[in-house]
Amino acid sequence: MKILVCVKVVKGEINPFDESALECALQLSRDVTVLSMGPVSCEQVLKPLTRLGAKVVLISDTVYAGSDTLATSYILSTAIKQMEYDLILCGRQSIDGDTAQVGPMLSQKLGIGIITNAMKINCDGNCVVAETRAGEEKTKLPALVTVERGYVLKFPSIFSKVGEIAIIGNETLQCDVSKCGLSGSPTRVLRTFENENGKRKCKFIKKEELLPLVSELLKQNQCDEQRSVSGEKLKSVWAVGEEVLEKAKEIADEVILLEKSAPEEIAQKAMTEKPDVILWNADLWGRKNAPIVAAMLETGLCADCTMLEAEDGHLMMYRPAQGGNVTAKIKCLTKPQMATVRTKAQSSDIIVSGGRGVVNQMAQLKDFAETLGAELGASRGLVDLNGAPYEKQVGLTGKTVSPKIYIAVGISGAIHHTCAIEGSGTVIAINPDKDARIFEYADYGIIDCL
Repeated sequence: MKILVCVKVVKGEINPFDESALECALQLSRDVTVLSMGPVSCEQVLKPLTRLGAKVVLISDTVYAGSDTLATSYILSTAIKQMEYDLILCGRQSIDGDTAQVGPMLSQKLGIGIITNAMKINCDGNCVVAETRAGEEKTKLPALVTVERGYVLKFPSIFSKVGEIAIIGNETLQCDVSKCGLSGSPTRVLRTFENENGKRKCKFIKKEELLPLVSELLKQNQCDEQRSVSGEKLKSVWAVGEEVLEKAKEIADEVILLEKSAPEEIAQKAMTEKPDVILWNADLWGRKNAPIVAAMLETGLCADCTMLEAEDGHLMMYRPAQGGNVTAKIKCLTKPQMATVRTKAQSSDIIVSGGRGVVNQMAQLKDFAETLGAELGASRGLVDLNGAPYEKQVGLTGKTVSPKIYIAVGISGAIHHTCAIEGSGTVIAINPDKDARIFEYADYGIIDCL
């Protein structure tokens, strides 16, 4: 079986989700080709992958610089159409863009089936079967699957040798340059600023005050979503699914509710009625189907927005970028303007998440969660130490949560974690380090161990 793996180089390293996809491919087949897009400087990062037995192709040309997800998927699809493959694997998302859009857009441009958020993958005859975050899914080959961080890339044999990689540019691919780079990218970052979303004023309490506090907080409803910051409204907005209805009402005089349906149906309706704005929920379904519709309509899509506003008749979209360190203000130059939006997810009333600091106290953490009737979560650090399964990971590379009460135990508070708990009603942090960053994002703090 011939497998293509799409890999992105981020800050001199292979994107970790793509590493997982590559390891999955190497376990499934001996005929693996890595396909990457970036500057020629990526060659030195990609070359070591040849020691794993994979062929490596780098797409590099100055006309591709500045490509957004739509332009990137077009360029990759042009290259892939000239290659032989049975299965394409991509990481679920890159850790710099975090959009999770290229995989679904690419599958649409290639006209093949797609499965997203796969934890484990197997092939059964002419089908691919995957265990995903939404359950088991199956589709016929050829297909594209986006992979979670369920696989760990193994080191090459000490006897393996570094091979050469093929570098191809637009002279070979013959892409339409109007669809590449900045000119082919409908989304524009207007400005960026330091992300201070989620910061709270922490009140420190004693350990024995925790249980009475939790009992009192459960009587309150404190999960307030961030509202639009502008009084201006758009004339009309489409909302796909009831989850995003309230967000649409914040920015529009008229909201048209669409039932969740096949992307082909929504795209056809949009082609006929030509809406200005379509909003989607940033859940698993929305993050899979919105990019497919965007590819069908050849329009821009802003992912995982935390805030929306109307400005001079246009939709302005705000989302975390660069691993959550900054917030970007984004505008879409094409219509319909589309965005997936963070909404109040269905979540447990209480989530107790453990960090690297409790890796040797997992039994106590579980007992503590059971005492509160809470769902158990984990930071990336704890997951990386095998203290908890990946499906429990809360964070930029895990899941976003919004419980009434979020209790962080032994979590330092890295930006990729705190940006995923912004929607929580009350955040309580327990950490022996009084200078831990997590206290800046907590309503209550306890300087102690579990």
